Amino acid sequence: MKADSGNKTSVYAYVGCRTTKERNARGLGINVYLVDTVTGNWEHVETVKTMQENPSFLALDCEQNHLYTVHGDFGEVSAYKIDRQNGKLSFINQQSTNGKNPVHLVVDPTNKFLVVANYATSSLVTLPIQADGSLGAIIDLTELSGKPGPHRTQQGSSHPHHTMYDPEARHIFIPDKGVDKIFAFRLDAGDGKLIPAEVSETIAREGAAPRHIIFHPAKPFAYVANELDSTVTTYSYNKKNAELKPLQIIPCIPQFFTGNNTAAEIMIAPSGNFVYVSNRGHDSIGIFAVNQTTGTLSPIDWESSQGKGPRFFNFDPTGKFLYVANENSDRIVTFQVDAENGKLTATGQIIQTGSPVCIEFLSIN
Repeated sequence: MKADSGNKTSVYAYVGCRTTKERNARGLGINVYLVDTVTGNWEHVETVKTMQENPSFLALDCEQNHLYTVHGDFGEVSAYKIDRQNGKLSFINQQSTNGKNPVHLVVDPTNKFLVVANYATSSLVTLPIQADGSLGAIIDLTELSGKPGPHRTQQGSSHPHHTMYDPEARHIFIPDKGVDKIFAFRLDAGDGKLIPAEVSETIAREGAAPRHIIFHPAKPFAYVANELDSTVTTYSYNKKNAELKPLQIIPCIPQFFTGNNTAAEIMIAPSGNFVYVSNRGHDSIGIFAVNQTTGTLSPIDWESSQGKGPRFFNFDPTGKFLYVANENSDRIVTFQVDAENGKLTATGQIIQTGSPVCIEFLSIN
């Protein structure tokens, strides 16, 4: 299959899917799709059965020639070369993360290093990226610590869950679900060492369990999804010293919902006008309007995810569609985004795939 040679941009979607029986997973590996950016339809290209189980969070390098995936519940990260003619993947190599259950990962802006968070063993690691896209052995490991939160089973120790650069790529932020903190680092572009930022820690509400962070594309604001208390915190952000100052904390589920829920993913519209949060339990995407002066959020609506366990969602490169990965019901659901009011409308298109947990898009002009 070749990329569309017409006027529209060809987009490939890469979907990480859990595979192990221990997770009651039904995935087979990484699925690759060709995406129609006009209709939102997906055409399956291939399924890549990885050497290690549970390919979950994915990251593209800065030149979008290589794809990296962690292997959840294990201790490895793998590198793949992308064939830009058809989107297919070729395995390059695999390296240890010197820890257990690596979750999120990010490539630094120099395209020389990959930073990975080890959820179960409370550490961040840096691996060098070679010229051919392969990964070298770990060159830095930073242990994270703090007072565990009050949750008996989910907060026994530090559990870093996300690695996210700010918009100017000055600092990397790591929400830590286990110790109710958000850590901040700089990455030395010369040797790949992680250096604590001037303001290296932000304390969250006890028991909140900060999971993922997103930054406003143009204003000095950041938003954090707190997993265990189902809230979103708005922060002002000082890019010079990495300081986050809390401005607001609000529920990410409706007031009438009394069932169990955990917040998962958080995204902001390319316009910066709306923030979206996924809820596992309420099984919805919460939609919030952003006050462009104060940065604070106001709830607009909660749209059903049309599945169970929406662990992840993402915008396509055009911002026209939002795709929700319902991990527990084996379906990715397509929503059209109203750019004026932020609301989501299901298109009726559903991509069936086992246990989807991450979606990354690659555009080829």
